[in-house]
Amino acid sequence: MSPQTPLGLFATDRLIGEEDRAMRDAVRSFVDNRVRPHVADWYETGAMPVRELARELGDLGVMGMHLDGYGCAGTSATAYGLACMELEAGDTGVRSLVSVQGSLAMFAIHRHGSEEQKQEWLPRLAQGTAIGCFGLTEPDFGSNPGGMRTRARREGGDWVLDGTKMWITNGGVADVAVVWAQTPEGIRGFVVPTDAKGFSAPEITRKMSLRASVTSELVLDGVRLPASAMLPDAAGLSGPLSCLNEARFGIVFGALGAARDCLDTALAYVREREIFDKSLAAYQLTQAKLADMTVELGKGMLLALHLGTLKDAGELRPEQVSLGKLNNVREAIAIARECRTLLGAAGITLEYPVMRHANNLESVLTYEGTSEVHQLVIGQQVTGHAAFR
Repeated sequence: MSPQTPLGLFATDRLIGEEDRAMRDAVRSFVDNRVRPHVADWYETGAMPVRELARELGDLGVMGMHLDGYGCAGTSATAYGLACMELEAGDTGVRSLVSVQGSLAMFAIHRHGSEEQKQEWLPRLAQGTAIGCFGLTEPDFGSNPGGMRTRARREGGDWVLDGTKMWITNGGVADVAVVWAQTPEGIRGFVVPTDAKGFSAPEITRKMSLRASVTSELVLDGVRLPASAMLPDAAGLSGPLSCLNEARFGIVFGALGAARDCLDTALAYVREREIFDKSLAAYQLTQAKLADMTVELGKGMLLALHLGTLKDAGELRPEQVSLGKLNNVREAIAIARECRTLLGAAGITLEYPVMRHANNLESVLTYEGTSEVHQLVIGQQVTGHAAFR
């Protein structure tokens, strides 16, 4: 019999509208032609042509694609999720470039910024001719961003920022950074051009994960900004957390892209590999592994599409995004590791994408909220008790 694809077995395409499928297919074609032939080299060398890719992704219409106006495509949330899935099937670093650009930097300005800030930055960010980053995490404050030490103080009519941010995707190549800081009135966001005096973004190197991605510190040493640099409509932690929720939604789909690519790779490998004079695919233990991974991938896809439907209806709640992020990343990394076993020693090389995806997913497991944080979010919802401390 002719084999089916794992998601074909679930018939998930029947749950996706025609326009959303068209966007998914366009991104899949881009990844096949522009990312797959080069990504192993980008990963090995730790260098990706970010600016070139950003412009191409802008031409494709995926930068800030789920936002309206200012040159953004205004697609459905589901289309954005599916685009993230296809991008991460190429590499998490490419999806992270788009997620940080659209769901963190652009979303912060779009949701919380002034009209002047929107007009200045959003069209260029949507085109990919400018790159944005998002400065929230600090060396000692990840899961507890409310403890941040970065400070913004008033001097005359200006703001002066001092502090350090850590693990910032796109930081070293960004033209603009959305930076969150403590002020006398609480946490506020600031739109910081990266050519401002006192701003620097030293790159973080020697990474074993997300190597095809730029990761940096942000150092703010007396960065002076006009009063108009502050995001007027974001006060307190709700501002940055609203942005993180957008990025986590993309991860719900994105992680499945990495898992699907691993499973597709393993399926192709076991059909060709012979062991003890027959195909590795014909052994019961092999099929048991493949069946279990197919079930988890399909379940994750059904969950992602359901959350996309809720988001498109304006009904998605943050704790539901936690459900998706916790489940889909956890299952994706399990699938990547299991696929590695089916490839044997070949699975540890860059000739195949499996170990690369597994390494990348180690980062996805803990960024945009660790699995433990999402467990506690869900635990609070089902018990009525907060257990974060």
